[in-house]
Amino acid sequence: MARTVRFHEIGGPEVLRLDDLEPGEPGPGEVRIRVDAIGVNRAEILFRRDRYIEPVTHLPARLGTEAAGVVEAAGPDVAGFAEGRTVSVLPGFFSQNDYGVYAERAIVPASALLPRPDGVDAVSGAAVWMPYLTAYGAMVEVAGIRAGDVVVITAASSSVGLAAIHTAVRVGATPIAVTRTRAKRRRLIEEGAAEVVVSDEEDVAGRVLELTGGRGAGHVFDAVAGPGVTELARAVAPGGTLLLWGAQSGQPTPYPGFDLGMPALNMRTYTILEITKDPERLRRAVAFVASGLRTGAFRPVVDRLFSLEEVVRAHRHMESGTQIGKIVLTVDH
Repeated sequence: MARTVRFHEIGGPEVLRLDDLEPGEPGPGEVRIRVDAIGVNRAEILFRRDRYIEPVTHLPARLGTEAAGVVEAAGPDVAGFAEGRTVSVLPGFFSQNDYGVYAERAIVPASALLPRPDGVDAVSGAAVWMPYLTAYGAMVEVAGIRAGDVVVITAASSSVGLAAIHTAVRVGATPIAVTRTRAKRRRLIEEGAAEVVVSDEEDVAGRVLELTGGRGAGHVFDAVAGPGVTELARAVAPGGTLLLWGAQSGQPTPYPGFDLGMPALNMRTYTILEITKDPERLRRAVAFVASGLRTGAFRPVVDRLFSLEEVVRAHRHMESGTQIGKIVLTVDH
């Protein structure tokens, strides 16, 4: 039997339970792994509340799409993942309605696995891929940021926000970080932000315009969405792009162009699926992130570790918004 996190009803962190389940045997194209560490992402919070981009189709439901572990068994038609191989489970390859890695042991599609190099521990292997694949995909593949560009990053202290700062620095762009409180300012500067705008104290658009000589930023990457996009759009340079890669506000998001007098504004959404569902984009993304990890330009930024038994506390911590970087669950076997 394997302890497995499930929720039997929609709701807050308190609905999470540890159930003893038989993990079963992997089917065609599947692998069973012993899970050692699990990356906690906002997608799981939204899924638990049935506010994610896909609805919960059945209860009880599992959680989790990002983890690191060791292959225990491989099903038919699976090559390259022998028993004992250390791996990372990449997010964006399966629905939480079908699989979930919040468990001591989990079955996942082999297509979601990436061999974990020697020297990369389980916590690191569970902490880097969602942030950096998201940041690379949006910033490089979709937005095409280049050296000299100015980019604004909201929710900058999140794991994706920090990865976005590192990605901007690596390609030679100038990252302006936006955070709610002054308490995180110094850390964001240490992580590579050229400037930090404190949204609880400052006019974000006004400050960005000031920093860019009145022009605005060519790219604004927003994880919050909601009614605040109208004000945020004022910070976008003519012909620039406001890209939404999250919806933390949980509120309806208007198109701000008409309220602002119809400027030359591009606005689009983005999810990691744009990378994971495109083999060529994924190949480039993995190469980009792996090279950054080798050189030290990229690294996992872990806020706190919780045990699997502390999953309720971990979700409450995520919802508090006080973290800087990634929250990781560890599994004691």
